[in-house]
Amino acid sequence: MYDDILLPTDGTESMDDVYAHTLDLARRHDATVHVLYVVDDRAFLTLAPDLVDDVVGELEGEGDEATAAALNRLAAGDVETTAVLRRGSPAEEIIAYVEEAGIDIVTMGTHGSNYRQNMVGSVSARVVADAPVPVLTVNINGNGDGDSDDDRE
Repeated sequence: MYDDILLPTDGTESMDDVYAHTLDLARRHDATVHVLYVVDDRAFLTLAPDLVDDVVGELEGEGDEATAAALNRLAAGDVETTAVLRRGSPAEEIIAYVEEAGIDIVTMGTHGSNYRQNMVGSVSARVVADAPVPVLTVNINGNGDGDSDDDRE
């Protein structure tokens, strides 16, 4: 049922529950986990052109660190993994990758009821609304109860 699982990451350290759910699914279905980091290029709109290359380099470095950290966490679970770094609008790139790579389910963190995130529209809310596959969202606010918000924001 789930041969390919997408795990988008922003490098947040509070992704323990997301990794646990992703590993459980991957083990149960003998699935490959695709770790995706998107360099959000919307931030470049206000930058002077001569600064863009430096900022892109820095953000790509952060993306490399984030995907490496995720791969290290997943390696402990003995599942097949791959990492991808893309540039664009995070929600749009996540959905595009789902379609391009034949992803069967997305597992991602959400800030749940954080009113500031919900006012501006979170990436996870957009992915849940627009993804052509199921999306398992896991609250990463650190409330410690381990509850997930499967397909809800």
